Amino acid sequence: MAADLASFLGHWILPALLLVPLLGAGAVLAIGRVAAPGHALVASPLREIRVLTAITLGIEAGLATLLWLSLDPAAGGWQAVVDLPWISEWGARILMGVDPVGGLMILLTAWLMFLSVVGSWNAVTHKLRSYYVLLLVFTSGCIGVFVAIDLLLFYVMWEVVLVPLYFVIGVWGGRERVGSSFRFFVFTMGSSLVMLVAIGALWKSAGQGTFALDALVGAPGPSTTAQVWLFAGFFLAFAVKSAMWPFHTWLPDAQHEAPTTAAIALGIKVGAYGLFRFAMPLFPAAVTHETVRSVVIGLGVVGIIYGALVAMVQPDFKRLVSYAAISHAGFVLVGLFAGSVESVQGAVLVMLSSGVTNAALFLLLGILHEQRGTGMIANFGGLARVVPMFAVMLTLVSLASIGLPGTNGFVGEFLVLLGAYREFPVATFLAGLGVILAAVYFLWATQRVLFQPLAHEANRSLRDLNRREQAVMLVFAVVIVGLGVAPGGLLRHIEPSARKLVARVESRGRPSAAPVPADPVAPPVVPPVVPPVVPPAAPLAAPLALPPSASR
Repeated sequence: MAADLASFLGHWILPALLLVPLLGAGAVLAIGRVAAPGHALVASPLREIRVLTAITLGIEAGLATLLWLSLDPAAGGWQAVVDLPWISEWGARILMGVDPVGGLMILLTAWLMFLSVVGSWNAVTHKLRSYYVLLLVFTSGCIGVFVAIDLLLFYVMWEVVLVPLYFVIGVWGGRERVGSSFRFFVFTMGSSLVMLVAIGALWKSAGQGTFALDALVGAPGPSTTAQVWLFAGFFLAFAVKSAMWPFHTWLPDAQHEAPTTAAIALGIKVGAYGLFRFAMPLFPAAVTHETVRSVVIGLGVVGIIYGALVAMVQPDFKRLVSYAAISHAGFVLVGLFAGSVESVQGAVLVMLSSGVTNAALFLLLGILHEQRGTGMIANFGGLARVVPMFAVMLTLVSLASIGLPGTNGFVGEFLVLLGAYREFPVATFLAGLGVILAAVYFLWATQRVLFQPLAHEANRSLRDLNRREQAVMLVFAVVIVGLGVAPGGLLRHIEPSARKLVARVESRGRPSAAPVPADPVAPPVVPPVVPPVVPPAAPLAAPLALPPSASR
């Protein structure tokens, strides 16, 4: 079935995934203002703009599902490849391809954007046309990050992801939106420019002939010292975008001020994917360098503990979720750099699970914020008696964020700890403390919001989830329980990609000494051949008698 579907999709599926959101954005602009007969242009009803955006993202989610179903994990290499000329003078091409990990991230992005728009239907009520156009452009850029296998194309898509979110936070965010959007832009743009310099240096060291990932991976790599510096340029950009400690400070403010869909978009792990797809395969000697590996694992462990401890003292639930995401980013870092197949699989699953649970939490908290205008935990209490469906979903998603067995959060974190223990037992033990601390801050926050006495009269009039919101939350519940109970199929899909990364790092991580090239001008020195001296008394025809020891 997968082969037939792949044959049907051919080479058009990846361009379609990029173009559908852009075409939808154009359609939203076109219907954003309509001309009434004999009158000037008037604004279209808000419902039309929302419906058109939801239909566009629904089509995108359907295409992403078809792509996922068509992928063959045993095929090896890239699938659904598109190769078109672009900047021939530089060797840059529109080169796109996907493997199961990339397909999984595309599936996650498309469905999260669709569900977040449907779930936060009335969250934004002004300048709606511009808002949804920017979200659709972001979706296209995010898909582009996951399909680009040309480094220059990847960088362009990376910047396309940045710009729409900057405007969404700055225009439709909360009271501190201007400062939050500015910090987000400065952090991510500054680190991206460092990565661009590293891309240029890598291109030059490879002969200035191509930006293609496979060609650069297969070319003779630069020295270990050069790899360390180039890896640092890539790592900085990816660590900042994933909000890994200590590059995380922009995230809590940005997610707190952003509207619901933008807060969810900020949680998609494009930076962690960049480490998996580009930084680690391109610079294996840096990845296995003892100092680099120890530092990165240390940053991951500190991020796990730091994010959990700071989350425990947050008075605002949205900020608590942001610091929980920082803790999850630490698990991704430990899993990737522990260097085992199990830990890499776990890191990929943490990327997926964190995106799912954080999106569900932001949707639920957005529903509360729409009604009460606040996310402060102290302003709630006793909501389980007033909004029981909301309480059930908040409890389920909180338990999944903790990593309760039987939920999606457990599988990834368990595999990270299992795969990292062999080489990093102390780091694994400290990372395990983060799981315990997560139980403390999530259960405590949930208990204060849902099960304390109903002290605030304003909470008595809260409405429960409506049918639209229940349908969205049902999708999240199915994913949370389904991946927690039966993760085997997903693990089999991503295992070949994990093994390929581990083999690449292990085989090229400790390069042997380069051979000394021969002098192209001077002829090789050949030692003179000295003929053997034959004793004159020995007849030429007589056999040469060797001692027994020599004959052996």
